[in-house]
Amino acid sequence: MAFPRPLLLAPLAMIAALAPFAAAQAEDPPQRVIALVVYGDDPCPTDVGSRDEIIVCARKPEAERYRIPKALRDKPEVAGGPGWASQVAAMDQAGQAITPNSCSPNGSYGFTGCTQAMLRQWHAEKRMRESAGIP
Repeated sequence: MAFPRPLLLAPLAMIAALAPFAAAQAEDPPQRVIALVVYGDDPCPTDVGSRDEIIVCARKPEAERYRIPKALRDKPEVAGGPGWASQVAAMDQAGQAITPNSCSPNGSYGFTGCTQAMLRQWHAEKRMRESAGIP
C-alpha cells in the first residue's frame, strides 16, 4: 500500500515551521526586570538598554504624582500610650539625679534617697500587680 506524497510531506512541513519557535524558547530569559510607576499621560520607556531587560510600567492617575504613598499616609492612631501622670513622673525622676534624697553617687545628700528609691519602686510594682489582678 503506497502512501500519498502530501501526507508524508505535511509532518515535515510542520516540523520546519515550528523550528524558529523552539529556537526562541531555547534562549535564556532576561536577567533584569525594571518596574516603573508612570503618572498621567507620561509614556512608558520602550527603549531597552539591552536584550537582558524587561520594563514593566504601572500607570497611576496624575493626581497621585506628588502625594505620599497610601501605605505610608494611612497610619492608625495609637490607642492608649503613656498618660500625662506617667510622663510627669518620668520628668521628675530625670531631674532628681543630683538633688538631695536622690540615691546617687553624684551630688550632695545622695545616700539619703536610696531607701526612698527602694520604697518608690516597691509601691510601683505593687500598683502594677494590683492593676493586673495578680495577688
